[in-house]
Amino acid sequence: MTRASAPAAAMFTGASGNTLAGDVYGEEGPPVLLLHGGGQTRHAWQKTGELIARMGRVAYAIDQRGHGDSEWVKDAAYQYEDFAADARVLADTLAERSGVRPVAVGASLGGMASLLANGGGQGEVFSALVLVDITPRIDSGGVAKIQGFMRAQIREGFGSIAEAADAVAAYLPHRPRPRSHEGLKKNLRLHPDGRWRWHWDPKFLEGNRRIGAGSEEVERKLVEAARRTTIPALLVRGASSELVGEEHARDFLKLVPHARYADVSGARHMVAGDRNDQFANAIEEFLLELK
Repeated sequence: MTRASAPAAAMFTGASGNTLAGDVYGEEGPPVLLLHGGGQTRHAWQKTGELIARMGRVAYAIDQRGHGDSEWVKDAAYQYEDFAADARVLADTLAERSGVRPVAVGASLGGMASLLANGGGQGEVFSALVLVDITPRIDSGGVAKIQGFMRAQIREGFGSIAEAADAVAAYLPHRPRPRSHEGLKKNLRLHPDGRWRWHWDPKFLEGNRRIGAGSEEVERKLVEAARRTTIPALLVRGASSELVGEEHARDFLKLVPHARYADVSGARHMVAGDRNDQFANAIEEFLLELK
């Protein structure tokens, strides 16, 4: 078996003139935009990016604003519409480069940004849409649990990568611990005080324009965006998701009746990380059916 080649680094510009860092998998073919969840980085898509490249497409895994190696925006604009604005600009950029509208694959925050960008009333910007464990209506208790974990060490950080690994293992006891900390290291940043902190701007959760503000209005906009969606769509849900229950999936399929649906057994909210084999199968099958 040949080893997958390393992705090419790329830089993009977001809606606010903000710099967005990305990895590019593949050299030729229709574009696929990969947008990670809140608190993650582009590295969460490595296996997915490699799969898409093998399929003859080009995958663009992007660090969203305030995450990873992308710019921490000065005005701390981290509401869902801000991420959606970046997604629209990225869609236009990739379309200009390739002559084809990209497929969007968005996990959690990335899925919300993609859905709002595509169905926000300004015309659809993607050729197809994959939502990974996110729907317009979600479980508020699950959101609180996830954000609680993210906030736990937001200022204090960790004394070592191993300490951070222990915190993740306690939060995700169902997932086998990796043999190496190299993957986790990509989600952390070493600060001058010697502490390791998550690789995202704390204002993402604590600023005046933080994520989650005005949740009822956001839900309304997501519902409307779903109703406007006419492009091919796929919802991939973790069967044990903390956010998306079966009732939420059924509700989404009423809003987007032509959408396909894949339930990934043994997976919680981090579907690709929990069961990458089943997740990859769902993505591959969907992409193969697109023209």
